[in-house]
Amino acid sequence: MNESIFRQIGIAANYLDVDFDEQEMAQFAADQDLSDNQLQAVLQVFSHLKEKKEERIVSTLLNSSRLPLSNPKSFENFDFALFHGKQKEVLKSLPTLSALYAHKNLAFIGPQGVGKTHLAMAYGRACCQKGMKSYFLKATELNQKFTEARKYGREDSCISGLVRPSCLIIDEMGRCVFSKENTRMFFDVIDRRYNKEGPNTMIFTSNTGPDKWGEFFSEDSSLLCSLDRIFDVATVFYIKGNSYRGKGCETIALSAGDPLTVTKAINK
Repeated sequence: MNESIFRQIGIAANYLDVDFDEQEMAQFAADQDLSDNQLQAVLQVFSHLKEKKEERIVSTLLNSSRLPLSNPKSFENFDFALFHGKQKEVLKSLPTLSALYAHKNLAFIGPQGVGKTHLAMAYGRACCQKGMKSYFLKATELNQKFTEARKYGREDSCISGLVRPSCLIIDEMGRCVFSKENTRMFFDVIDRRYNKEGPNTMIFTSNTGPDKWGEFFSEDSSLLCSLDRIFDVATVFYIKGNSYRGKGCETIALSAGDPLTVTKAINK
């Protein structure tokens, strides 16, 4: 039992960047003749400090992710029961984050209001909760980000910032056309993320299938072939159906003005 406690204390100490491993803890316990209750108390202190650090890291990651903090989109508040189909289980397996660890990109394609952005945000949030950096932006914001970076000569830092997150989410592909210069920056991001080590995924949402995405970029066919790198290893979810936005909306019909009485009607 004591060996297990020493190991748990050592793991917590290592997470806290404290130079105090399980062997040192065991020696310290022997030197101080610590009882089992005292060792349990030490473990509780280290475990509490570890949990506080984990919470602080997750909070920092969420704050920098650009994901919504009020009314957050998560897998827990996503209604998977709305979806049907033979491959529904693939969708329900998203919370495992297997795509992230397999270096597999994801795309959610379908009409407005079917849950594409919710799923993308939920994935990014789950990554943050596991201590990994996520970053969310719309395609129009990405386009503007590239334009601003070129204006002030910050292309490299801009691209590096988009390569760094383990999970990069680009929402609403197809809402804008990238200029030739911005197209090259976009494909630089794709190329560098393609060779990125560690957990790594890009997530896209769009109303348009990937076979039409070439229309949103301004370059020759040789560079547009780089789009294939996005889907070299990827899972694309095509979601059909009607929008479920406004399902909680209540419609009330009212009339304004004095009611039309029988007398008034006869006089007219």
